[in-house]
Amino acid sequence: MKNKSLVLIIAIGIISSSMLNSCKNDTPKSIESQNQVIEVNAENEIIRGKYLVGIMGCNDCHSPKRMGVNGPEIIPGLMLSGYPADRPIIKFTDPLIKEGFGMFYPDATAAAGPWGVSFAGNLTPDETGIGNWSEEQFKTALTKGKFKGLENARMLLPPMPWFNYIEMKDEDILAVFNYLKSIEPVSNIVPAPVSPEDM
Repeated sequence: MKNKSLVLIIAIGIISSSMLNSCKNDTPKSIESQNQVIEVNAENEIIRGKYLVGIMGCNDCHSPKRMGVNGPEIIPGLMLSGYPADRPIIKFTDPLIKEGFGMFYPDATAAAGPWGVSFAGNLTPDETGIGNWSEEQFKTALTKGKFKGLENARMLLPPMPWFNYIEMKDEDILAVFNYLKSIEPVSNIVPAPVSPEDM
């Protein structure tokens, strides 16, 4: 009888020990796999944001360019940093502007028209760009056309096509925002717009 009790106690001990070890081994794997899923999701979101920035044409106006063998090419290190602050502001004197026509700087980071002269903003995560912006500010700028994403701010000027993004899905806005937050920050204070009277 004593032997049977001893065998039963040993068996219970082995099973308990085995269950404890099983739980101990599963917990880190479970946490590790959750972290991997989070990292993969974040990476996929940034990849999607990059794709959206590409097809939305953000680089067309927001990235300074120079002429290369294939035409205008983004200047490395200045991607999405907006109109360069150290570039002189050209005086637009073309009479066609007074007639309602628009004109672009050669690299499209600035445009002139009946609204005056507007300069493409810095979209990098530097504090001179969108570095201090919240996701809500970004959404307001993109879907409501408000300067710096502030509800009481002026409207964004042409040629920013914010009205094309009014119906943009929240998950796409977040993907774009997270991608922009992941790129290289560039310190560049874009000039204030020039009014039509001062052109």
